[in-house]
Amino acid sequence: MSDLWSADETKLRIQLAECYHLIDYFGWTEMIFNHISVRLPGEPKRYLVNAFGLNYDEVTPENLLIVDADGHIISNSANKPNPAGFALHGSIHGARDDIHCVIHTHTNAVCAVAMKEQGFSHDNFYGAQLFERVGYHDFEGITLYDDERPRMLASLGNKHVLVLRNHGVAVGGADVPRAFFLLWIVQRAAEIQCQTGMFPGKDITLSDEIRRRCAQDAESVIANSQAAQKMFNAAVRKIRKERGPLWAGDQV
Repeated sequence: MSDLWSADETKLRIQLAECYHLIDYFGWTEMIFNHISVRLPGEPKRYLVNAFGLNYDEVTPENLLIVDADGHIISNSANKPNPAGFALHGSIHGARDDIHCVIHTHTNAVCAVAMKEQGFSHDNFYGAQLFERVGYHDFEGITLYDDERPRMLASLGNKHVLVLRNHGVAVGGADVPRAFFLLWIVQRAAEIQCQTGMFPGKDITLSDEIRRRCAQDAESVIANSQAAQKMFNAAVRKIRKERGPLWAGDQV
């Protein structure tokens, strides 16, 4: 690890690299596309993100890039970030002080839900946890253009999940483990919704009162307990048991 990094930055680089490997492990990648970004400690306008062209399992603490809110590279590196990423990530980071980590995915299940007018169902265990916590943004094409930023932010509002209609999803959290935990809930909700749609018969619906209580409890668990950190740590232990070191010099 570089001697130029603080202890906090070193820890964050390792955690973010682990998150990239977890997304790959669970099969939530989109080849070399999409991003996970995280705000640097003490640097409100600087973020760590992957270099464009790397597979997620090739990301290491050392090859993560530092960029500003517009995606301009600050790192002394020949690698570059994906220009499509920070129209989305930069707009969220720049406007939401409570969101330090943003994860964007295009999984089959999430994309299928993003195609439906109703969006997420809130009648399964995981979908109920997202009640009144999801914003929806209409598709405007590939997220390359700065003029879309205010519209994406308006669609997100004060929520932590943004469904990009006809596209995918972005989730935000106060740190990497909380964002990962929320993404897992979103992914599970989408998978169960897709499976439910394959079965004939009427679904059991939940009342708004039950949905709201479920969502509030789930949000409280992520925000106020160690559950997200424990889950993240358990997932990292699992992947290292199965894959061994995740990068050269990784401590298993």
